Amino acid sequence: MDLTTFWFGAIAFLFVGYFVLEGFDFGVGVLMRTMGRDDAERRLLLGTIGPVWDGNEVWLITGTGAMFAAFPHWYASVFSGFYLPMLLILLALIVRGVAIEFRGKRPDHAWRARWDLAILVGSLLPALLWGLVFANIVRGVPLAADHDYAGGLTDLLNPFALLGAATFGAVFVLHGAVFVALKTTGEVRDRANTLASRFGPVAVALLLGFLAWMLIGVRRDPVAAGLGIAAAVAAVAALGANRRRREGWAFAGTAAAIGLTVVALFTALYPAVLPSTTDPAGTLTVANAAASAYPLKVMTVVAGVFLPLVLLYQGWTYWVFRKRLAVTR
Repeated sequence: MDLTTFWFGAIAFLFVGYFVLEGFDFGVGVLMRTMGRDDAERRLLLGTIGPVWDGNEVWLITGTGAMFAAFPHWYASVFSGFYLPMLLILLALIVRGVAIEFRGKRPDHAWRARWDLAILVGSLLPALLWGLVFANIVRGVPLAADHDYAGGLTDLLNPFALLGAATFGAVFVLHGAVFVALKTTGEVRDRANTLASRFGPVAVALLLGFLAWMLIGVRRDPVAAGLGIAAAVAAVAALGANRRRREGWAFAGTAAAIGLTVVALFTALYPAVLPSTTDPAGTLTVANAAASAYPLKVMTVVAGVFLPLVLLYQGWTYWVFRKRLAVTR
């Protein structure tokens, strides 16, 4: 395996970690006002992600940083062509982070209600926009022969990308509901389990439709098809486990469904990193988008030293905060 292929796989791994971990953060943020009937329950829901949400965002920083260093042309084309969605994601994440930190600063109902709304918007908007972005990446966008984005905003709002947005948003909400059921006790746990049972079929139906469209109508790849089928099986299994109140297995199922879907996206995309829908000469691949050999070698050494340490630290964090939480009034 050459270093360009290795770093394409490494970036896929980082985005798998980001969407699996930040996915339930987004889901909890979207559901906080719905499942939390009073301030005590909303504080409980926020407490389920409180120790880990900012650590989960490190996966995004690392993934985009690796994209910038390993595939600078890919990074430039994506972040220029997708400028508005990326800007909105950044602003939403900033608002969400501020809201999580500032919500508890004053014991005022109106104050906390405004920040709760900010958490909802700051969680839902990135979930939808990441689906839009990744659906467009795998589908392809208008690129000129010099790899510059040659389309407009309306080119990004195609039916496949909109389905991708709806799918990511729905699956993250399901993932969040299952996580709440896993991390809480009493009425909140029951409520989360019921919500996951009722909303789960909608999320899974969207996921099946998105995967089928991608693997039949956009990118036909046998390996990606196998991964997509595995993702669908994991999603259905998660619903079954949730109905039996096996929250640990249900969470493993939704996490596997998200992870396998992202891997299927990257597998279907390879060896391209950003296909051109207009001029084939404009397609970016792992070969023509990559940095030179020396920086890739340096990155590989650095990643080999520090990535295991980061994974161990984050795993330790989840282990320390593994216990269920109860409402305190």
